[in-house]
Amino acid sequence: MKNKNLTAILYALLAALFYAVNVPCSKILLKDVPPTFMAAFLYLGAGIGVGTMYLFHRKAERPEERLSGSDLPYTLGMVVLDIAAPILLMFGVSIGSSANASLLGNFEIVATSVIALVLFHEKISARLWGAIALITLSSIILSFEGSGSMEFSLGSLLVLAATVCWGLENNCTRNISSKSTYQIVTIKGFFSGMGSFVIALFCREPFPQFRYILLALLLGYVAYGLSIFTYIRAQKSLGAAKTSTYYAVAPFIGGFLSFVVLGEKLSMVYLAALLVMAGGTALVIVDTLVHEHTHMHTHTITHTHDGSTHQHVVSHSHEHNHYLTEGKHGHHHSKAELERELHHCRLL
Repeated sequence: MKNKNLTAILYALLAALFYAVNVPCSKILLKDVPPTFMAAFLYLGAGIGVGTMYLFHRKAERPEERLSGSDLPYTLGMVVLDIAAPILLMFGVSIGSSANASLLGNFEIVATSVIALVLFHEKISARLWGAIALITLSSIILSFEGSGSMEFSLGSLLVLAATVCWGLENNCTRNISSKSTYQIVTIKGFFSGMGSFVIALFCREPFPQFRYILLALLLGYVAYGLSIFTYIRAQKSLGAAKTSTYYAVAPFIGGFLSFVVLGEKLSMVYLAALLVMAGGTALVIVDTLVHEHTHMHTHTITHTHDGSTHQHVVSHSHEHNHYLTEGKHGHHHSKAELERELHHCRLL
């Protein structure tokens, strides 16, 4: 279980790394690609890229992994929301700042967590809420970086609307995350991309040059295709709320990449926000590694039948919470669990 969770954490961080290049690169391409077409090509790039990967993986896939009729409501919800969200984001980025969009994008973790709790009854621990609070605080601190980061505008509202759409979409995807990741991303990419493409034609946006289309498709494969792929793999073990919390490190990865690649300075504000983010990430890692497991217990019961005394050895198993505290670990058994166990032994 521990290794499985560590792998899921790695997937979530990879998803953040792949997505970190999205907003700054999109900001550059939006000079030559209209917003709705941009959203279309990003998702089409994801669909084409992961769909090509799926061609090589399909034979190794078990039939039960593929989407079925019972998954249709969540699949449709995923596609519709994925049409709306990137269009809202691209319009928000086109009339606002990329810094503002990157920071406001972290509201997605709050939206995802609240929706997971209210609509889908996903358990969110106090520790995870603390992590969400610290990560949100880190975004607020980082928002003082540069002029324009705190400007409240129509662009900001559009970005926030996009994060709410993605928060709901994350939960729809979570409910089918046990199915084929390749199939989910391919469907998400092609149908969401085609939906945005039709809307762009209806709105009569100018068609971009072919070279910019290729660049947008390539960006879509990395920032959307590979990011969504690893994100869904993480959701299988972590759930929607925890995965979105890890995913919130994307703006910080983007800032560090700008430092390494572009030579931009890392200010004291950035470093302070990074420390707060590290605290939130540490909390969610601890929360992830708290897991449930099963122990086997053996009891020897002595009782009599017709005056003769003999023994039975009875084995049984049960699940309980494993917790870490003050450098020690232990197991918590509720009073009800102990009473059920005693009653079970008396019956034998």
